[in-house]
Amino acid sequence: MSVRQVATLAGGCFWCLEAVFEQMRGIEKVVSGYIAGAMPNPTYEMVCTGNTGHAEAVQITFDPNVVSYGELLAVFFSIHDPTTLNRQGNDKGTQYRSAIYYHDNEQHKQALEFFDELKKQEVFASPVVTELVAATEFFPAEEYHQHYFERNPYQGYCQFVVAPKVAKFREYFSAKLK
Repeated sequence: MSVRQVATLAGGCFWCLEAVFEQMRGIEKVVSGYIAGAMPNPTYEMVCTGNTGHAEAVQITFDPNVVSYGELLAVFFSIHDPTTLNRQGNDKGTQYRSAIYYHDNEQHKQALEFFDELKKQEVFASPVVTELVAATEFFPAEEYHQHYFERNPYQGYCQFVVAPKVAKFREYFSAKLK
């Protein structure tokens, strides 16, 4: 029996990240939620004000024998813009920041190495503003946010924002599909 690991990532609206990572081989569970804020048990309405300090994030349970943490980071950086501070497209506010919440020293080390590689290879024209901070308590979002794209594929935001990110993932990472 292999050991499962957890990764927590924020890159704009959690619906986008969840929709992509749910399709990736080696991922056992993806939960949309809130992290790094000042109050316990925040609600979506509270987080949307931008006043709680929370980020919309996903917590991913994965099998490291099937998919590595580095592969998760590669997908993460390919499906959102890590160069815009507190913004992804039309979603603006600190709740939409780009962040990696590491769970142990090894994740911290790998994320730092990934940042160095992005800079060395000049992957992005602008500086990466993704935060790298230790994971704090994660609060799952309300049930209606879970598996949102899967349950609402024809909703406007899903059609115009989420679907293109899923398509990009499916094109560039087809070998990683479930």
